[in-house]
Amino acid sequence: MSKYKRILLKISGEALSDGNFGINAKSVENIAQQIKKITSSGVQLGVVVGGGNIWRGRNGAEMDRATADYIGMLATVMNGLALGEALTACGVANKVVSSFAIDKVAETAFLPSVMQYLNGGNVVIFVGGTGSPYFSTDTAASLRACEIHADALICLKAVDGIYDSDPHVNAAARKYDNITYDKVIVDNLQAMDLTAVAMCREYGIVTVVLGKDQPDAILRLLKGEKLGTIIN
Repeated sequence: MSKYKRILLKISGEALSDGNFGINAKSVENIAQQIKKITSSGVQLGVVVGGGNIWRGRNGAEMDRATADYIGMLATVMNGLALGEALTACGVANKVVSSFAIDKVAETAFLPSVMQYLNGGNVVIFVGGTGSPYFSTDTAASLRACEIHADALICLKAVDGIYDSDPHVNAAARKYDNITYDKVIVDNLQAMDLTAVAMCREYGIVTVVLGKDQPDAILRLLKGEKLGTIIN
């Protein structure tokens, strides 16, 4: 039995790819199967998807920052639709909701409807980030976690937790099993956007950072296994 009854899952765009550009059907199916196992345990689940496998705002260095971020928001819509389709294919009821009006492909997020979907057993996939430029999808995830009163925010990242330095650069980097919000902010640790960390601190959202390549990492965490890094 999971100690979390409702969680917000943040999935990086890279988790939906094969490490290269675009959406990889096998990677999306793998995430969908993990989600199916989670929901089968009775956990209510909201999902925020990133768009880094298609576009990041910083890719548009020569364009206006707001325009670059809007392109990134559209990338998250594509990822969310792909994930929703994969969930439908494996029998998981879901709704894709957008932070901005895009009614031909997704309904606009309206909190009372979102809560009704969650309580009815649907996985709710949030796309479009916060709907505003200058905010990351990590911040969108913390915002949605607060809105739906999630017990925890779980982030699937390229690394298996938070380290004191970049483990891809420093082989001696030390991984934290537990860390406080304040230390993440003061030490400027880059595993999560600091705006998102500050919001989770203010509203008391327990945050867990997991590696996207750890088999069944989310389900194992929910069953009590010590994985990743817990921020509280």
